[in-house]
Amino acid sequence: MRWPNRTFEVPHRLRALVRARESSVIVLAALAGSLAGLVVAGMGELVSLMHLSFFGLDPGERLSGVYSLNPIYAFLVPTLGGLAFGLVTSYISRWRGSEVDPVEANALHGGRMSLRGSFYVAAQTVWSSGVGASVGLEAGYTQLASGIASTLGRAFRLRRSDMRMLVGCGAAGAIAGAFGAPLGGAFYGFELIIGSYAVASLAPVGMAALLGYLTAQAFTPDRLGIETGTISNLAVHDVVIAGALGLLAAAFGILLMRGVAACEMLFTKARVRSSLRPMLGGVVVGLLAMLSPQVMSSGHGALHLTGIFKLPLATIAMIFALKALASTVSLGSGFRGGLFFASLLLGALGGQLFAVGLNTLWPTLNANPDAYAIIGMSALSVAVIGGPLTMVFIALETTGDLWLTTAVLISVIISMQVTREFFGYSFTTWRFHLRGETIRGAADVGWIRDLTVAQMMRADVRTTPVEATLSAFREAFPLGSTNQVIAVDEEGRYAGMILVAEAHAAELPATVPLRDILRHRDHVMLPQMTAQEAIRAFEKYEAEALAVVDSVERGQVLGLLSEAHTLRRFSDASERQRRELLGEL
Repeated sequence: MRWPNRTFEVPHRLRALVRARESSVIVLAALAGSLAGLVVAGMGELVSLMHLSFFGLDPGERLSGVYSLNPIYAFLVPTLGGLAFGLVTSYISRWRGSEVDPVEANALHGGRMSLRGSFYVAAQTVWSSGVGASVGLEAGYTQLASGIASTLGRAFRLRRSDMRMLVGCGAAGAIAGAFGAPLGGAFYGFELIIGSYAVASLAPVGMAALLGYLTAQAFTPDRLGIETGTISNLAVHDVVIAGALGLLAAAFGILLMRGVAACEMLFTKARVRSSLRPMLGGVVVGLLAMLSPQVMSSGHGALHLTGIFKLPLATIAMIFALKALASTVSLGSGFRGGLFFASLLLGALGGQLFAVGLNTLWPTLNANPDAYAIIGMSALSVAVIGGPLTMVFIALETTGDLWLTTAVLISVIISMQVTREFFGYSFTTWRFHLRGETIRGAADVGWIRDLTVAQMMRADVRTTPVEATLSAFREAFPLGSTNQVIAVDEEGRYAGMILVAEAHAAELPATVPLRDILRHRDHVMLPQMTAQEAIRAFEKYEAEALAVVDSVERGQVLGLLSEAHTLRRFSDASERQRRELLGEL
């Protein structure tokens, strides 16, 4: 993660105007949403041009929407493209660290993202999808749109809460433009990027999503969103059956996410160089594409469901299995992208198969395959990315059917709850977990990590030589002068803590050496520890105060921190975060 040392800033008077008025922040959000729509249109056009050039498609054709593809192109393009991707990424990674995505930026860094790094991630995503890897463009859309929004926020020196909201606005505009669903995009920003709903952020996020949708539609005349067939009215039993489909979707979603991690582990155990892994992933995708081109790229073309559902049932089942394998291998081998688009396609295909299977076993049910495709699409996507209301509104905007949306809501609730109970992660947070990060979403926990022991400790501590006598200590530190004194050895290293009240106890003779009454000899804090870690340390060591040292090895005393002061600072910071969340600040 690298941020530029210097950022362009607007004049002070304009910054002050924006910071003082909520309406000015809404204008910035509208600008971020419009730019997000341009990002969606631009990246989509780049990928389409790459598909036309690399795969010999006709104008207007989508790679994952064609029924046949030249097998030479199908195999060589992802293979050679993967080789180029791996070599370039390996070279760049030598001097460039990893880039934070919008979720991590909002959770840990107060919405701060690198614009240059976001362009880099977007370029990786465009190339991966452009050469046919089975990855979604949504990762690049939201990364670049949110990176631009973050840069806008830093130019105006927005407050932490406004910065986080603006990053969510960028992502909301991108998803709204990509799916033709402004409500879905807005709730994507709330649920997945900002991590909460608040009245104060409703207008900015809603405006950004609307303008992202309108801008993308203006620059991309063909429909970007999901197309479905005619859906007839559902019966009451369909709502109940939707719950069963949600349960199956959760199980498959967990399997899919674990499959990506297992694929990465397989490459690691096989000791395949990271620069060659995308090429091997491209080989697998190329072989699968010879059987079905629908496995390639993001699957956006295949999401025009009206056409794909006209295929024979066996073909749909084959596409379902091959797409799941292709997505797992593509992401596991190192291609850059997301799993959102793939989960939509897989969920739609799975829902179609589920309905056909129900009708076979129980013909009188008369389950509508198109309706269950939408239900399955929503349920699987929630299992993979989270965001239940996001998918409910995408389903509503796709179909315009409120009764179907009720069934979608049931399946989404069950899918989300089962995934949370038995897995506990979305695909994004699962990737964080694999690299050792502990965050579970975009909720702002960065302030907790910023509130460190170094910020809270007292540096004006009182010390005494550990070799001093108890009588000398009593003379130097009479009762009431202080509560604790830190004992140090002849080299200034921490030796332990002395409680003044205990040192003046009548039962202790003046000849008792200080070493015999030392407390917490091995219990210290480090300056980089967070407030939460400090609170746990007080509980573990049953201490009211602990010394802070520069390191365990050196043991040089830097200060003293009490439990009461830590709890007060943590409580004050928590209350401030609560008030910012509710828009009271």
